[in-house]
Amino acid sequence: MKLKTFLQIFGIIAVVATLVPLFAADFWWIRIYDYFHIQLTLLTLAALAAYFIRFDIKSKADYIFMGVLLSCFIYQLLGIYPYLPHKNYIVGEASSGLSENNLIRFYAANVLQENTDPSLLIKEIEQKDPDVLLFTETDLKWRNNLSQAVSDYPYKVEIPLDNTYGMLLYSKLEMLEPQIRYLIDDSIPSIHTKLRLRSGDLVNFHSIHPTPPMPQHNPSSSARDAEMMLIAKMALDSDLPVIVAGDFNDVAWSGTTSLFANVGGLLDTRVGRGFYNSFDATSFLMRWPLDHFFVTEEFRVKKFSLGNDIGSDHFPVEIILSLEPDRAEEQKPEPATQDQIKQANEQIKVAREKQEEKKKNGE
Repeated sequence: MKLKTFLQIFGIIAVVATLVPLFAADFWWIRIYDYFHIQLTLLTLAALAAYFIRFDIKSKADYIFMGVLLSCFIYQLLGIYPYLPHKNYIVGEASSGLSENNLIRFYAANVLQENTDPSLLIKEIEQKDPDVLLFTETDLKWRNNLSQAVSDYPYKVEIPLDNTYGMLLYSKLEMLEPQIRYLIDDSIPSIHTKLRLRSGDLVNFHSIHPTPPMPQHNPSSSARDAEMMLIAKMALDSDLPVIVAGDFNDVAWSGTTSLFANVGGLLDTRVGRGFYNSFDATSFLMRWPLDHFFVTEEFRVKKFSLGNDIGSDHFPVEIILSLEPDRAEEQKPEPATQDQIKQANEQIKVAREKQEEKKKNGE
């Protein structure tokens, strides 16, 4: 195959891959294209450069092709631009000299249920000694293996499950009114609790791990999207500062995650700091940010980083947040529109109807 023909075929694929996610459908084979913004941006740029350098741009068809490919590149770049390390943060940096009593040190990791070596994670826990530990994909084996490493954490919520949706939460900060809830699917838990900082201030903390839109998990994204929207509405109704964390099984720039943030009045701690691609830790090329921390405007970020390899297909996420309500107005998000709230409610309704249908069919 000639290079020009190859580049033209790639251009058609790039156009299709760019346009498909714009369809408002929750089929997995559509939503999966949300993930590929980084890869498509780089590949489209490479194709543009190769076409421009290798061939004389003379015919009308060449100009049309270059224009379409350039449009795809610009669209893809705009999607990922907020996550480049340009320091244009929407969650600002923590104030210097802030009291330790206003800080929360988090460590969150999808451990990979089939991972048989807990020693790497245990070493991380011992070295980093965070205030709050959140682990997903944890079964009974993982709970037992970690029991000694988390013995210094007096507060805990443990949901060991063998369906890859188990969740363990450990805290040195006091937990108040912790709840385990199954928001959409009876087999997919989430944890909700108040945390009392050392300063005495209270914050609401939500941890989630919804199903991904993949045929082996869920053929549509409706359950994931609805769970995120329910959490967003909880954040919207909260009288306390809010933190939402976990493996969202969604990329930071997707329409679903954007709607989640808009409806909940939540801010993405990644913006301006870098991609921090947490999945897939086993692949150099196919990596995306799937593990997230979203916060309300009362918080600032002192540190954001990925943890070391723990033998999982996810890298852990480490973050230190500072509670600074006096500076909240500096980064207050725009309130959700009625259309956005309506869209979120519709996603919740659709997911619940699908779950009821599954129950009726004995699935």
